[in-house]
Amino acid sequence: MGESIVITSGKGGVGKSTTSANIGTGLALAGKKVCLVDTDIGLRNLDVLMGLENRIVYDLIDVVEKKCGVKQALIKDKRCEELYLLPAAQTKDKTALDARQLRWLTAELKETFDYVIIDCPAGIEMGFKNAVSGADRAIVVTTPENAAIRDADRVIGLLEKEKVGSPKLLINRLRTQMVKEGGMMDVDEVVSVLSIDLLGVVPDDEEIIRSGNRGEPIVLHNKSLAAKAYRNITRRIQGEVVPLLVLDKEKKIMAKMKKWLGFA
Repeated sequence: MGESIVITSGKGGVGKSTTSANIGTGLALAGKKVCLVDTDIGLRNLDVLMGLENRIVYDLIDVVEKKCGVKQALIKDKRCEELYLLPAAQTKDKTALDARQLRWLTAELKETFDYVIIDCPAGIEMGFKNAVSGADRAIVVTTPENAAIRDADRVIGLLEKEKVGSPKLLINRLRTQMVKEGGMMDVDEVVSVLSIDLLGVVPDDEEIIRSGNRGEPIVLHNKSLAAKAYRNITRRIQGEVVPLLVLDKEKKIMAKMKKWLGFA
């Protein structure tokens, strides 16, 4: 029996779907059998981030409405043998799915996969409640900004109310220079406000935008600092003890390597 993990946030635009794509791909690269489930009905984009948008025939709603079997709707990844995507429907809205249906679907997928990664819609309405209903545990994604942290705090309270494991925190798009200048909260401040365990910190990296536009999760590229952060996060999900990256030091090493290789 596998495990289901919901990737959620209070505020939209903090990198939740990118996180889902990279964690799912990272776990698959580690040899795990993984299914990514996009529950953002009507606004799907996980298929684009994975470069699989042209392969969609059936979607999540087709499955729960019994128009096709689960296996028929799964899309196999181009690069990882054991990675699959179940896309959201684009022409329906959130009322097309309920919590009972998603619990059933998640239980079905856990029979086959080691990890079921559920990409949750932004906000705290019906889409959020559906997505967390089938989850064994949760990862809360936030950026180090007051609005995002406030909404993350609200989501953590709701996850505890829904009895979804002990949520873990992923801080996304951290800019060390802005932290030094006092323009951005540091990791300790964010953890102190939210008071949940820190799973990982992903630095702000323009390459994430480029890789998303190419439909290739950045975790596939070994030289990126963000890729290293995501790989460490997937190792922690599997129970390994992995120290946090010292981002400043790592950035200097990466800059030197690029210079030596003639890329800077």
